[in-house]
Formats: sequence, C-alpha cells, structure tokens
Amino acid sequence: MQIQITMSNMFLYLDKRDTMSQRSERRGIHVDQSELLCKKGCGYYGNAAWQGLCSKCWREEYQRARQRQIQEDWALAEKLQREEEAAYVSSHGSSQTQPPQSHSQHSLATFSKFEEKKTNEKTRKVTTVKKFFSPSSRTAPKKESHEGKTPSPSITRQSSIETDRVSQDFVEFLKTLQKPGREIHKQSRGFIESMGNKKDLSAEELSECVQDFYQGMSDRLLNHFKGSSEKVDRVMDQVEKYIMTRLYKSVFCPETSDDEKKDLATQNRIRALHWVTIQMLCVPVDEEIPEVSDSVVKAITDIIEMDSKRVPRDKLACITSCSKHIFNAIRVTKNEPASADDFLPTLIYIVLKANPPRLQSNIQYITRFCNPSRLMTGEDGYYFTNLCCAIAFIEKLDGQSLNLSSEDFERYMSGQASPRRQDDTAPWPQSGTRVDPALSQIHHNLKLLSSLEKRQQQVIEGAQNLQTELAEWQDSVAREVQEILERYPLEIKPRASAIDAENVENDRLPPPLQPQVFAG
Repeated sequence: MQIQITMSNMFLYLDKRDTMSQRSERRGIHVDQSELLCKKGCGYYGNAAWQGLCSKCWREEYQRARQRQIQEDWALAEKLQREEEAAYVSSHGSSQTQPPQSHSQHSLATFSKFEEKKTNEKTRKVTTVKKFFSPSSRTAPKKESHEGKTPSPSITRQSSIETDRVSQDFVEFLKTLQKPGREIHKQSRGFIESMGNKKDLSAEELSECVQDFYQGMSDRLLNHFKGSSEKVDRVMDQVEKYIMTRLYKSVFCPETSDDEKKDLATQNRIRALHWVTIQMLCVPVDEEIPEVSDSVVKAITDIIEMDSKRVPRDKLACITSCSKHIFNAIRVTKNEPASADDFLPTLIYIVLKANPPRLQSNIQYITRFCNPSRLMTGEDGYYFTNLCCAIAFIEKLDGQSLNLSSEDFERYMSGQASPRRQDDTAPWPQSGTRVDPALSQIHHNLKLLSSLEKRQQQVIEGAQNLQTELAEWQDSVAREVQEILERYPLEIKPRASAIDAENVENDRLPPPLQPQVFAG
C-alpha cells in the first residue's frame, strides 16, 4: 500500500504546539513529513534512537566519530611518548647512550602495543567483512570456539524447537542456491560462533557487529547476483532470520544496556495514563461499530504479539499488521480512505490501550539488528517510524497536549480526580452555540451512561421489589394453610379390623381343604 504523506502540522509535544493550536480549530495530534524523514535530507525515514537520522547516515556519523576518537588516541599516545623520552633524556644527561637505548626499546614496545590495539579497532569493520568471505579465515572461528571460551547458552545445542526448525528451513533454502548457499551457510555459522565470544560487548557494539556482517554479506551477494536487489533481499531475509533466531537470547535486552529500565518506565507511564479517553486524542474511531471494534482488538493483539517474535523482520510485520487494522478502523468509521493525520493519534490510542510488554526493548532490538533497508523505506519503515513517534509523544504527554490545564492533568495522573466524573456535572452550552465535535461526543456518551445508570437502578429496584413480594406471598400462603388446618382439623380414624374379626362361630367352621395326591 502506497502512503501519501501530506501532513502540515507538528507534534503537540514539540515547541510549536501553541502555534499549531491557534491555526487549527480541531485540536489533534499531527506530524510533519520532515519529522519522519532523516535530518540529513537523504529521503529515508529517520529514527529517534539514531538522533533523527536514518540507518545509513547514522552509521556514517558513527564511523566518523570512531575514526576521530582513534586519531585523538594516537595523538595522545605520541605526545605521552615524546614527553616520556624528553623527561628521561633530561634526567640522565650525557650518560644516556646505552640506557636510553634500553628505555627507548621499552617505550617503543609499549607504544607498539597501543598502536596495534588502536589499529585493530580502526580496521575492525574492514577485517570483519573480509574475513567472512575469505576461505582461509572461515574455519578459524570454529577452532577458537572449540578450544577457547564456552559459548553463551543461546548459541549452544540447547536450542528450542523453533531454532531447530529455522535452521532446517535455512539449510533447505540455501540448497536452492547451490555453491553460494554453502558459502553463506559457513559464513553465517562462523559469525554466530564468533558472537559467542562477544557477549560482554555493549549493545551498540553488538549492533555494529551484526550490521557489519549484513553489509558485507549484502555486498558479496549483490556482486554474485549481478545487481539483482530482489534476490539479495530474499537471501538477506533468510540470513537475518537464521542469525537472529540463534542470537536472540544473548542480544535481546542485553545486560550491558538499560533497556529493561526503560521498559519499566514506559509501562508505568502508560498505566498512569489509563484515564486518557479516545475523545481527548481526537481519534476518529467509533468502537460501537462491530467491524471497527474487531479491527481495534486485532490491532491491540498484533502489537502485543510483537514481543513473542524473535526475528526483527517478524516484529516489524506485527507493527505493519497492527497499522493496517488501524487504517481499516478509521476507513470504516469515516466511510472514506484514512489519512495519515488520523493514523498517528489512533496508533497512540492503541499503544495506551494495549500497553505492550517490553516495548522499549522491542523497539531497540529492531533498531539495532534489523536489516537497515527495511527501516529506511517502504511500509515497514513508515509504520515503525510512526510507532517511535507515538512512544515519544506518550513520554512527553502533558496537559497542553490534551487541551487540559496543568492542574487537571496532575490530578488525573495522581488519581485524585477522573475526567469522566467531572464532565458529568459540567454545564453544557445552550442550543445554537457552536460546540467542538469532540466535546459533543463526550456529552452524548455521558448522556448514554446516565441513561444506562438510571435503567440499571430501575432493574435493581424491580428485583428488590420482586424479592419482597415473593417473601410476603410465602408468608401469606403459610398463614392460610394454618387457618384451614385450625378450622378443619384432621380426624384420624382407628384402623379397620379383619374381615372375620366379628364372626363368633369361627370355631365351628370346617378346616380348609388341603390338596391331596392320589396314586395314579
């Protein structure tokens, strides 16, 4: 589905919220195209985790920063060496012929180690890519893994049924590629085993390792398939699925990151915003329509299901499916094609209603380990960028964003008051007065709730009256039975005697006949 983005306003949580509220009579949540795209102007979708840059620009900035850091470290090392040599020369004077040679050798050896370390750090990206495609280096990681450290549990033979199935599917897929398939399998296995020795790296360094492998593999495949990006994408999807299923436990929410802390903060934030209504967000969705209600439930299910997936592409698919259900709910409600301006507030509403588990960890996992081309363009990139914007809006949500005073917002957040209870007693404008559609909908819903409350009270009173009447009827029946028993007492006659009890001549009767047997 091709999405036309023609939005003209900014997020309410940005600095231009006041200007936007003056321009627009209907206060809502809007986003500018420039807020979704990379700040470098490359045309790709940006990401808040990358400071508004796309994956390509972020990696370029990251590599330049690392190169600058390496050069600064080299300069510092050379400066320290010169100072050390100058201090040694000044302290030993003319007797520096032989001793300085020994000291210089020691100093050079120290600097040589430092230089070697920095050189390895500088050329890590290049060597990572080259080694994966070099026949002489593909077997080296296996020897190290068998001789050295114990791999992490996530990449040992303690694999789940899903991991075994994915591995089998990966092998079957690579068989269709013949010789390139065997090379891809060896390189992928070698990379997984090498990652077992890097579990102490930071989340950003783990991401850089995976992205370097993706880039190297993609370049090699692009050369092999002679520029056919479609075939390359198909192979890279399988490579990503295989690698990330095997590495999932060690790279998802790693101990070296603060993802878990962010998860708890976001979850508590969403819980505290449970009072936010669909009208406050100006969400154009009518959940009383069965099809709309069904789409909302499916959207919530999809975004919650995202946490159960292991592959970044599968998590993205959940976000995409959720977004499509949102667009369908808006389309059915408005009876016209949904616009992007309506999508973001509805997505925020779905996130608040679902409170997805480990939301920040899943976002960071996708950002770090997904094939970057998926996040930069297409439906997946658009929907993912909007989800990041929705989370940022929730984190910065305040009273002004919901057209509330700061005092009311704080009372609602603390639970001291409820917007539903206050609106029930608020005065309503006279007929003929221009009323905001959202407020009109709120008033209509409150009237329905009040009517339902009265009907419920009537049903309760009727049930209580029926119970009282039943008890009174039972007492009246018992009284009538007692009065009848007292008026017409029951007389019990003596038991009747036997039929021959009054026959006085029983003794004169002949005995009863007895059967006799005659011989034949």
